[in-house]
Amino acid sequence: MGYSRDPPPKIHNRNLFQQESHMPTATDTPFAVRTKETLDMLASSGQTKVLQTLDSPMDALVTMIDDDGSRHDRICMCSNNYLGLANHPAVIDAGIEALRTYGAGTASVRFICGTFTPHHTLEKTIAEFMGTQAAYTFVSCWNATEALFPTVCEAGDIIISDSLNHACIVDSMRLTPVIKKGVKKGIYAHSDMDACKAALEKAKNDPEVTGQIWLITDGVFSMEGDIANLPALRKLCDEYGAYLCVDDSHGHGVMGKTGRGTHEHYNMIGSDGMAQIDVFTGTLGKGLGGGAGGFIAASQDLIDLIIQRGRPTLFSNALPVTVAASANAAIRTLMNEPQRVQKLRDITKYCREQIKNKTNFDVLESPTAICPIIVGETATAIAMSKKLLDHNIFVIGFGYPVVPEGEARLRIQMSAAHTEEHVDQLVEALKQL
Repeated sequence: MGYSRDPPPKIHNRNLFQQESHMPTATDTPFAVRTKETLDMLASSGQTKVLQTLDSPMDALVTMIDDDGSRHDRICMCSNNYLGLANHPAVIDAGIEALRTYGAGTASVRFICGTFTPHHTLEKTIAEFMGTQAAYTFVSCWNATEALFPTVCEAGDIIISDSLNHACIVDSMRLTPVIKKGVKKGIYAHSDMDACKAALEKAKNDPEVTGQIWLITDGVFSMEGDIANLPALRKLCDEYGAYLCVDDSHGHGVMGKTGRGTHEHYNMIGSDGMAQIDVFTGTLGKGLGGGAGGFIAASQDLIDLIIQRGRPTLFSNALPVTVAASANAAIRTLMNEPQRVQKLRDITKYCREQIKNKTNFDVLESPTAICPIIVGETATAIAMSKKLLDHNIFVIGFGYPVVPEGEARLRIQMSAAHTEEHVDQLVEALKQL
């Protein structure tokens, strides 16, 4: 017995989309016009960012391929590889073994079939390292931060943020009231405790704030290299019943005697080993292995809520197992070799001293491994970065919109893999600018 099929629908104007008069050209759409204007402005003002290509592992020395195809070995001083673990044999071997054992990916979100043994292992290690009850991993810290507030907040809550917090925090705060109607936002001037107290007081007296107050800050501010006053923030949060959340992506592996982060720097770890911070977000793509991935570390209940309700948890693939295994090996290496942190601290101190004493530049003071040199305009920072490449020094110039207009900078970032000889070459190159 055969099956009849309906005839295809008649197309009354088959050539409608082929007629030029009905179709905007590729160059006159609103998007095309404004995009060309933006790109032309960036090019004419010397602000165009260039993707530098590396053809070697991330280390103190990297091999770069220039636009003309030539290869150059250069000292890399713009990486977040603070502890030099990105190319550590144990980190590499763990990833290779995980690839052999578990394959290339999970092909699933966590709650379906994307949770593998290395995920549990890594999350237990993170919780132990950070001093929290539990932890949960994501494909990036951006993803983790995006999961946090839209999940834990409800109508009547308010999120209060430092004005210089990372863009992922800013975007998470913007997103939250869209997903959870009735969530409010507040901003306080950077590291101004009086302004922070005023924001908390305003929230307390706001009749629309009927739920939880959340206060979030970077631990280490990546562009300035300064650190949050966590003891003062802890005191204020206790006074106003607020949760204290810290994104310490640039603090993990850098701050504190054993590299646990900015809270360890301030001795905010109890006798029971638990951190005196309510919620951490962090990355596995910087000091803790340099691969990829992010995490939330907090109470078991908060993590359980993230697992049950977090949209990035429910609708995005799990962290690749290879990355999970490598990150776990990196954290364990740090826990077994805390001297790496002191080595980083020593070489950073040497770098700051040499720049201040032997060049015409000044470097912002900081207890971190970030050494910014403010140069003013974005075009100036980019041009200086290009000139440093001629001296085989790889440092990136940052400008607007990453930093405010007029505050462009060369951001030098140190690694435990650097030597004094590397710093000396940097100083000689800076003297030539």
